[in-house]
Amino acid sequence: MPKSIFTDEYEIFRLLLIEARSSAGLTQVGLARKLGRPQSYVSKYERGERRLDVIEFLSISRAISIDPLELIRKLQRSINGRRRARST
Repeated sequence: MPKSIFTDEYEIFRLLLIEARSSAGLTQVGLARKLGRPQSYVSKYERGERRLDVIEFLSISRAISIDPLELIRKLQRSINGRRRARST
């Protein structure tokens, strides 16, 4: 089994985070400032070079004012949709 950072599911997760940041009107620099981190931190997880743990994900969710559970629901719906599309 490959590491989850290289799966289609993790790719969807990354894209949802990027979309949420962008929808919040934040650049990587703006988000990094809110998190008290360098811009490279945001860049690395958005490009898939760095994995996020659940605590980091919750911090990012707060910083971009999204409901982390709703993002997980979107992730699950996207994953389920892809699986259904593959099985047909």
